[in-house]
Amino acid sequence: MPRQTPLILDIAPGDSRPITRQIVDAIRRQVAAGELVVGDMLPSVRGLAQQLLINPNTVAKAYQELTAEGWLDARPGLGLFVAEPRQRLSSQEQQRRLDAACDRFVGDVVGLDFTPEQMLGQLADELALLSQPRKRA
Repeated sequence: MPRQTPLILDIAPGDSRPITRQIVDAIRRQVAAGELVVGDMLPSVRGLAQQLLINPNTVAKAYQELTAEGWLDARPGLGLFVAEPRQRLSSQEQQRRLDAACDRFVGDVVGLDFTPEQMLGQLADELALLSQPRKRA
């Protein structure tokens, strides 16, 4: 039987994003960073909901979105696993999401007292973290 991988998620009640979005974003980031690898088994809906002290429907919705996008693979009777990498979204959808993310980013930082160079440097540093190999415990 596959071993379940511990899933450490920081869910912030004060975050402007819904909890479902926070879960989706956190799991995507962990997969992209190599903290979760292909074949890792995720906690059950009920298990993660109990861990995070949230409604199971919230976790189910996040898992459904990640499965529909190809990040996770549901295996009936076995559980939910990190899926093999593949083209998860069409090129048009990728561009649409990049445009939307850039719009949100600019909207969030436009009033801050940073130069564009400082903001781009910070963004580059964050993205660089995703390309560094992570050691698993």
